[in-house]
Amino acid sequence: MASITLRKGNTRLRPEVNRALYVRNLPYSITNEELFDIFGKYGPIRQIRLGTNKETKGTAYVVFEDIYDAKTAVEHLSGFNVANRYLTILYYQPTKITKKTDLKKKEEEMAKLQAKYGVSSNDN
Repeated sequence: MASITLRKGNTRLRPEVNRALYVRNLPYSITNEELFDIFGKYGPIRQIRLGTNKETKGTAYVVFEDIYDAKTAVEHLSGFNVANRYLTILYYQPTKITKKTDLKKKEEEMAKLQAKYGVSSNDN
């Protein structure tokens, strides 16, 4: 299978560009094989992890062998229609994901404290 890779000499990539992609808005019925078919057109894939539990269903991580192949896949597949769903593809950024989970935990803790002490966040 031919790879659709366009490389430019010493192209500088933005700092967030990496080989690992986070894919959202996938149909729940999609399989690993279908993801390999879709993303494999842009270069060799090292790994695909498909979300399987309630919180991660409809998402996947796709890791390419080459950073330029990942960049090309993002450019061509963002907004791609799969089973009437438009894909959202982002570069995997672990620091942003952990910040979101930390914020969610803090919000949950705050809600528990508010409930415990009978305080509403709307009270001023």
